This record gives sequence, structure tokens and C-alpha cells, in this order.
Amino acid sequence: MSAIVQTTPPAMTKASLPPPAGIQQLHHYAYRAKDAEETRHFYEDILGLPLYHIIQSDHVPSTGEYCPYTHFFFRLRDGSFIAFFDLGDDVAALPSPNTPAWVNHISFRVDTVADLQAMKARLEAENIDVLGVTDHHVFKSIYFFDPNGIRLELTAQLATEDEMEKESHIAHARLAEWTARKQQWRQERAEGKTAAPLKPQKNDRPEAGARAAKA
Repeated sequence: MSAIVQTTPPAMTKASLPPPAGIQQLHHYAYRAKDAEETRHFYEDILGLPLYHIIQSDHVPSTGEYCPYTHFFFRLRDGSFIAFFDLGDDVAALPSPNTPAWVNHISFRVDTVADLQAMKARLEAENIDVLGVTDHHVFKSIYFFDPNGIRLELTAQLATEDEMEKESHIAHARLAEWTARKQQWRQERAEGKTAAPLKPQKNDRPEAGARAAKA
């Protein structure tokens, strides 16, 4: 009887890789929650996102590690979810130590500016601090924090699909210019010529600085 020879398939080159799969939409974001019921009240009773699914286990499927959890999901109208893990220890997630509190956030879209204003009134009635309505030119938005310290934004789009599509044609060029300037900045920083962060080549929101100067 002849021996069975096992062969290893040849490694795929970049040219032979399949094209990217069609990513349809966001499925879910997941965050740590200090308390599941407190989080449910906020997202379901105040924001109006229905509690839709729960997964509970004592081992993590992806890593195999022991960590009891309740994983629960709230559904948006497009079928996507925002989800949380209650690890059963009443411990809140810590903020990022080197990132301003306004940077990391998730934004949900509402239909109109009137909807945005209505949600602001609803949040403030629950004694939740709200910033805005803020004008970003292509959309308006409000900002607030959930019970877990996650910064949230509600957004009402102002620009049309055609206007956004037109902007998409210059996005790569603008990013390439930023990247080239950043490479130069890194060299100057390494040589001790600068210690300040790199500023963008164009200020799309000069009114924000003007308001800050007046304040």
C-alpha cells in the first residue's frame, strides 16, 4: 500500500486573494456595562431602543477564558445593534487614560432636526446633561453620556446624498496631504524642531475657534 502524501496548499498571494466581502451594515458595537438594568432603562425607556437579545455564559466563546457575563443587545431601526456586557461585578469601565473624553463616541442618526430637539428635551427631563444642538454643516447633533460613561451623539443629516457623494471624491486627496505633512512633522519632532501636535492644513470649522476665543 502506498503512503498517503499530504501536501500543503500554496500560500495565497495578494493578487490571488478573493475580493473583500460585501459588508452590508454595522451588526453591533459592544461595551462594558456596570449594571444591566440601569443600562436597559437608559437605552430602552429613554432612547427608545428595544431590548432584543441576551446571551449568558461563564466562558468566553472566542478566547475560552472563564468570565461570567450577561451580553445584551438593543436594536436600531436598520436592524443593527448596540450591545453590552454585564460582568456581574458592578465595576464600571475606565476612560482611556490618554484620550480626551470627547474623542471616543458612537453616533446614532435621527430623521430630522425636530427629532433631535425632541430627544434633547427628553434627555434633559431625565436630568441628563446635553451639549448642543451643534452645527457641523453637513449635520447637526447633540452629545451626552450614558450610565457607563460612553459618549453618545444623536445626529440629524443636513447634506444630501449627492452633496456627500461629491465630498467623497476629494477625501483621499485630503488624507494623503495630511499623511505627507505628518511624515514631515515626525521628522521635525525627531530632530527636536517641534513638540506641538500637528495641525490640519485646512480648518473646516473656524467658527468653533471663534466661539472659544469669545468665551
